[in-house]
Amino acid sequence: MQINTTAGAITPDQLGRTLVHEHVLAGYPGWFMDTRLPPFRRADAVSRVVDSFQQLHAYGVRTVIDPCPADLGRDVEFVAEISQRSGITLICTTGVYTEAFGIPYTFRHLETSAIEEIYIREIEDGIGATGIKAGLIKIATGDGAVSEYERRMLVAATRAARATGVRLISHTENCSCGHDQIDIVTAGGVSANHLLVGHCDGRDDHPYQASLAARGAYVGFDRFGLEVFNSDETRMRNLRQMIDAGYRDQVMVSQDKVNCWLGRIPGVGSADDIARIVPNWTMTHLFERIFPRLLEMGVSQSDIDTILVENPRRFFAD
Repeated sequence: MQINTTAGAITPDQLGRTLVHEHVLAGYPGWFMDTRLPPFRRADAVSRVVDSFQQLHAYGVRTVIDPCPADLGRDVEFVAEISQRSGITLICTTGVYTEAFGIPYTFRHLETSAIEEIYIREIEDGIGATGIKAGLIKIATGDGAVSEYERRMLVAATRAARATGVRLISHTENCSCGHDQIDIVTAGGVSANHLLVGHCDGRDDHPYQASLAARGAYVGFDRFGLEVFNSDETRMRNLRQMIDAGYRDQVMVSQDKVNCWLGRIPGVGSADDIARIVPNWTMTHLFERIFPRLLEMGVSQSDIDTILVENPRRFFAD
């Protein structure tokens, strides 16, 4: 299995310590329409983000998946520059976001086969004229129910995954629709263990988390530090429960940190406002606070190494 990265293809054995859900930069649709904002200064942004990723590199992380969908400000050349300057391998994605928060108009009017073709082109030929190939497909569903638009996007993604062999990584809202995602993916002929269901740590719900793993999917505990959704203490307790229940080999971790926001965050404000609300939401939070606390809770270093190294490797290799 070859994995597309921003710098070319690698094998699963080359991944090393891997965080599976972090954003180099992102912006909600229409961010540029708020003309009250100062202009985006790319060079300054690159410098800040490189510094953040170099700090992560110092903790031994070698690979990061950036699952930014095409409609949330995806800029793969920016991502590639961060990779080249920080020393961390970065993997970008094709795919789109939820109907409520993405840009559904264009894709709503395309045939499912056309969307599948777009995904395959971005995987096999590259994104636009950049030559940078997507390494996974992002899928996303809304809160509590899968819309017809989202269902078509998942069908197209599943067909493209089956045709190319790439893996699927998902966004879920409020820990819902993970089983719907598995249903659609497996009905399309893709194995559940080729899907990483994202944001499963958003509430205190071990039965839900375990039920996804029981079906063979990987389970993302990928929002550590974002305590506006759930406390990290609860996340750690649920992660320990997953290990005790025998699902250690199907858990992957991350922080869903957005290192560079394009524009304001609707309903929240600026990046500075977010930093005040969730002060621990940093790229090194797992290593500075979460892993030491997990060790105190009885999780072994071997467990942590499996989650950081072996599970991502197996996700791409199996």
